[in-house]
Amino acid sequence: MAEYRTLIRLLAVGCVAAALVGVILLSGTRQEWHVTDEGLLVYPPCTPEYQVTPLETTDEYTLSEVRFTSRDMQLAGLLRMPQIQQGNLMPGVVLLPGATVTKEGEQGLARYLYSLGYASIALDQRNAGVIDIPGDLHLFLDGEEPTEHKMVHDALAAAEILRNQPQIDPDCIVYLGESNGARFAIIACALDSKARGVIAISTCGYGTDAAIASGRLTDPGVIRFYRSIDPETYLSNIPPRTFVMIHSVNDTIIPHEEAERTYAKAFEPKEWYTVECATHGYCTEMDTLLKIELKAIVS
Repeated sequence: MAEYRTLIRLLAVGCVAAALVGVILLSGTRQEWHVTDEGLLVYPPCTPEYQVTPLETTDEYTLSEVRFTSRDMQLAGLLRMPQIQQGNLMPGVVLLPGATVTKEGEQGLARYLYSLGYASIALDQRNAGVIDIPGDLHLFLDGEEPTEHKMVHDALAAAEILRNQPQIDPDCIVYLGESNGARFAIIACALDSKARGVIAISTCGYGTDAAIASGRLTDPGVIRFYRSIDPETYLSNIPPRTFVMIHSVNDTIIPHEEAERTYAKAFEPKEWYTVECATHGYCTEMDTLLKIELKAIVS
């Protein structure tokens, strides 16, 4: 992806920023949000305040708008729930769109999920899912909470909203993301020990450890930041939950081989699928794969 291919250029920016700003995060007291010495993001358990407003009810599903507070911002999501027999519980999916994709734009996939019996909450992400790595680096080095970290928290809050719905099985929550959204989904699943697994569509990590090994990243503060936003940092924290990646060989945004590199670093249980649709992100060619893997994850 463009973010990955610009990583090397951003390293120089990061090192200069570190020299100018200095690393002040580890000043003796831990904030509720922090990043460990190993570069792992930490958030305390969250109990989001939220409001659900029904929008549409049919014999097959209900669609509601959810407004909730996460960190310093109120966010909106669309909660789509299939109609099920009273007394039964359904699994839930936190659905994280790629950059520039709205919650409404994610409803094609949400409709497929409800046809399989899954509830979903799709988010309007901060900055429309677009990330600003240099800006977030400066925030981090100033001891402030980067937007990318907050976007992970947003996903964690959405999972708690699903768990609070009486029709949803709180022990059967899955993270599913596309592109940038899949990066947040991987990290959120690693932080959410109650989640059952993650499905990542059309995504990859940033290769931070390779940059460290080659000597292109040397400053401790910059290293901690890059590791904290790189989904590859968190792969060892996914097991024993399931990790799934689906990628098109024709993806022109994130090359297939970059996704393969990330998958190779993942731990069992894991699954890799290649499709041939000429697109970046979800396509209907993935439907059967999603059906199989979601069933396996929540069973």
